[in-house]
Amino acid sequence: MTGRRSLSTGRRHSGGNGAACPVTALTGPAGARTEGVASSADAVPELARPDGAEPAGAAPGTARLARAARRRDRRVYWRAHPFLFALLAATRGRPFRRIGRTVLVHDPDAYREVLTRLPLDRTAPGTTGGAARSALGAKGPGDAGVLFDQEGGEHRAVRRGLARGLGTAGIEELRELWRPLFADRLEPLSSGGTVDVVALARELSGTVVCALLDSPASPRAVAAAAAEVAAASVRSELPGPPRPGATAAVARATTRLRQLLGGEGDDALSAMVAVAAVNTTVAALPRAAAWCADAALWEQASDDTLRRSLVGELLRVTAASPLLPRVAAADGAVGGCPVRAGDRVLLVARHAVGAHRDDPDALHPAPAGVARLVFGAGPHTCPGAALARALLEDLLAAMAPYRPAVVRAEVDRRAALPGWRTLTVRAGVRR
Repeated sequence: MTGRRSLSTGRRHSGGNGAACPVTALTGPAGARTEGVASSADAVPELARPDGAEPAGAAPGTARLARAARRRDRRVYWRAHPFLFALLAATRGRPFRRIGRTVLVHDPDAYREVLTRLPLDRTAPGTTGGAARSALGAKGPGDAGVLFDQEGGEHRAVRRGLARGLGTAGIEELRELWRPLFADRLEPLSSGGTVDVVALARELSGTVVCALLDSPASPRAVAAAAAEVAAASVRSELPGPPRPGATAAVARATTRLRQLLGGEGDDALSAMVAVAAVNTTVAALPRAAAWCADAALWEQASDDTLRRSLVGELLRVTAASPLLPRVAAADGAVGGCPVRAGDRVLLVARHAVGAHRDDPDALHPAPAGVARLVFGAGPHTCPGAALARALLEDLLAAMAPYRPAVVRAEVDRRAALPGWRTLTVRAGVRR
């Protein structure tokens, strides 16, 4: 790859039920009283039949393995974000729910409606666009912007620039870089050794970013810097009183990333590409590998016909960005629930795609229109969706012959997105 790419220019998942807007009041000095919200203890279990029976037609042990896989995967939420995960789980009984000036959206139809019909303020504090704009240094209306904060022609022009590297031809070029990387880094599995899938995902994401931006930097250094920008940004955006040094930490991390990437002009946008690509890749790919190992999905992963379907299912169930914060720019409605300008809208992608309920199944995948919601909807759909699918498809193809099992997993409590700090695997029975 040569030349810098220009970045400047139905068995499940039923839709919404049309229910009227349910309003939950949190009152008292600490917001202790709730109306119509189950306790987090009641909401936590996401397992199937309480008697442990297998679903009809399932292979022996399938349900047990799926439960084990789900228990492990939920750790990335409970260990890193216990209060938030409990709140979201406790409110998911209804398609959408208002808590003060915040509307939580769990239903796929309402989720899609917010992203395609409700006017949104994409630079508001606390939103993805606002946080990215603040963290990456795009301060004024004349700046190039960071994609998440853009609308109209400006947004379309940037997407066209990104499409040159993230389209079919660009992905095939990138595959020439990452396929040898997979072969080399997974080779220890052939001799009884172990591989940390998180370390592999970090190097992989850094390699992709450096290729997309034509940067000579170390892929591992870029990945570490991009992860730190996202983690520092999340810490600075947490509710509550300002944290001393949080803003300065974001600035230092951003400066470090930009220095690594180099280049002029579109620094904020280039940094955004790095931050988005690294953090979603490092969050999603190891979790997907853990699901395959724990739920015995390597047979499906090794099948050239089923693998692509399995990729879609794993990206759905891992939902790398499980929560999308937005702010309404004008009055409107979501599934009959009135929304006022300035209301915060929390889109729970994990629930909208049924990740909390339906295990990945390449033989009976979720409808494509539902599964794709993990990448958003409408003109702001993630431009890296095809890249994410290709990365995971090739990773599964490379790992499947080893039938790896997880021997060690540690949650990353500092990461911006739910994920593993380490996920060490060792080969099982070779096929």
